[in-house]
Formats: sequence, C-alpha cells, structure tokens
Amino acid sequence: MDVRRLDLLRELAERGSVTAVAEATGRTPSAVSQQLKVLEREAGMPLTERSGRGLVLTSAGHALARSAADVAIALERASALWDEFRNHPSGEVTLLTFPTVGATLLPSVLSDLSQVAGLVVRCTDLDPELAEFPDLTSDYDIVLAHTMPGVLPWGGRGLKAVPLLTEPLDIGLPADHRLASRSHVTPADLVDETWLGVPPGFPFERILHAIEQEGGKRVQVSQRFSDMRIMEAFIEAGLGIAFVPRFTSGTVPSGIVLKPIRGVASARQIVALVRPDVAERLAVRTVLDVLVARASRLEQAYGHPSRGRGAPATGSAA
Repeated sequence: MDVRRLDLLRELAERGSVTAVAEATGRTPSAVSQQLKVLEREAGMPLTERSGRGLVLTSAGHALARSAADVAIALERASALWDEFRNHPSGEVTLLTFPTVGATLLPSVLSDLSQVAGLVVRCTDLDPELAEFPDLTSDYDIVLAHTMPGVLPWGGRGLKAVPLLTEPLDIGLPADHRLASRSHVTPADLVDETWLGVPPGFPFERILHAIEQEGGKRVQVSQRFSDMRIMEAFIEAGLGIAFVPRFTSGTVPSGIVLKPIRGVASARQIVALVRPDVAERLAVRTVLDVLVARASRLEQAYGHPSRGRGAPATGSAA
C-alpha cells in the first residue's frame, strides 16, 4: 500500500471529511476521493461508506487508519535516527501558542533555538476554547494548550502531552483595595466583589464557579475579556477584580497587587500537545526540550505573587 494514501486515510479519520482533508493537504476533494478509492482496491475491501453527503470510515477503514498512524510514527522515527546520526535537527517546526505564553515564554525559546543551524520555528497565536486544542494538532506540529488540573480534553486522542507548567492563578486587586494588605484571600472574601470574567468556555470560568460554591452565592461579573492587557487596565482603574496568571502574565502594572487564594484550587496546567508521529522528529524534540527548560526558568523567576512588578503585561487572559 502506498504510504501517502494511508496518510490520507488517517487524515480522514482525524478531520472527519474529505473536504477538510483536501484543504489540509492542498488537494481537491475529488483527488482525495480518487486516492481513497485506489487504497480500497489495494486493501481489497471497503474502507469508506456514504453518510449523508459525505464519507465516513468503515470498521476496516478505522483499523487501517490506526495502522497508518503506526506507519507514520515508524517513518518519523527512522528519519529522526538519521538526523541524530548527522547530529542535525534541521527543518521547519510549526508552533501554535495562546497569547500569554506566547508573550512571556516564546521569545526566550526562539532566541535559544536561533543557535541551531537549519532549524526554523514558525509561530502563530490563537485563543481557542478548551475543547478545540486537540484538533489543532492536525495543522501544527506543536500546540501549546492549557486546562484546569484533572480536566483533559485531549485524553483518548492518542496525543503526546509534554507538561510545561502548573501555574497558580492569583487574584488581581487594585493596590488600594480593602484586601490588598492580606497575605491571601478566600472565597468568602471575594463573593461580594465585582468580577472581570473571561468568555464562556474558557478554563478560568470553572474556578469562578468553585468560588461561588464555596462562598455560598453567585458573584457579579460586570465585564468579560480574553485579553489580559485590558483586564489589568480595568483592575487598576478599580472596576473589578480578576484572575491573573502568576508566571505568564509577565509584569503587571504598579497599581495592581496579586494575592493567592485559599479554599479552592486555583491553577492551570500548561502543556505542549504533539501528534505521536510528529513527536519522533528530532527538530520537534529539540523545540520541546527548550520549551521545557525555559518554562522551568519562568516558574523559578515568578514562583511567588508580588506587588506590582512594573510595566503592563501584554497577552490574553486565557
């Protein structure tokens, strides 16, 4: 069987439609369908069947698609071994980040990687909802994702998840706030405050619900933002309080203090998601190693909440 046709079958299993496969691989839908028909003849049994106006995999198609993933892993492993033999992690690696991590972590990562001849890292940013992160690994080699501890939307997807940070989410307060002198705050302290929230579906919303449960009443959310720069401007102006990531928000305005919260779990996990075949590439492994190292340095630098740390941060609340 032709490896390229097997890869198209795997793409169909992951993307769900011939049209999506065609867009991702630079083919026309008819060309994809023709290649799948050839693969069916080679396999000697139906691999797809009609469902409405589209195609879905048969049980045999699903089985072969899983085998196609194994083939892709083996090919990438062989290529990686050759790169290791040459000691040359060359090639292009595409990386998707969400804004806060992109602003605070990636500049140092790319600076380190600029010393690796022949390695090119292409980065872009997006602020997806939690459930969308796994799907993005079909289009990017590395996807930086975040979730609440114990919530794994990529579970069962066969993806490799490389842990980078477990990041506390502190409470950002105006410097003259009644709670600003406290060493920490509790849900009971916060339920009567005006809150600045995140868009529905973003992970921070879960912690706000936990605060409501522990505090015994619903909180008032006056505004919702995904951009941390806007969020911090509103906090500093006394228009509300909000969650502020301790490590990846960068520097915060001098008019804001950060306080840890006790009584609810307030943290998020940041990971790098990679498809298992892509994870075999030496270039990708090299980028992942630097991400892990730089994330560790970031955690050491901002391990404890502090009063205003200087200039406003840039990035997203998610």
